[in-house]
Amino acid sequence: MAVIHVTESTFDAEVMKSTLPVLVDFWAEWCGPCRMIGPIIEDVAKEMAGKLKVVKVNIDEAQDLAAQFHIMSIPTLLIFKNGRPVEQIVGAMPKAQLVEKINAKI
Repeated sequence: MAVIHVTESTFDAEVMKSTLPVLVDFWAEWCGPCRMIGPIIEDVAKEMAGKLKVVKVNIDEAQDLAAQFHIMSIPTLLIFKNGRPVEQIVGAMPKAQLVEKINAKI
């Protein structure tokens, strides 16, 4: 499954009402570490399809969402389960470490 780009208008349907756990990548085009972790996020989306939904939120286009979830630095990844954030991961990291953190929460 590919990464889904969500906006403030689609966030509720794609994340809050998802039956699968959701990894939300809060990012921006100008963020170097966000671009570094981007391919890792894409890999995770493909490898965990069916177990995890992966979405991206561009904070420049969704400032209200960034404020709502207290996003202070990017990249910030939130794992949602049953419509609630259960884990926050800040900063880029190796894929193995990210997958380990995700698996611990889903």
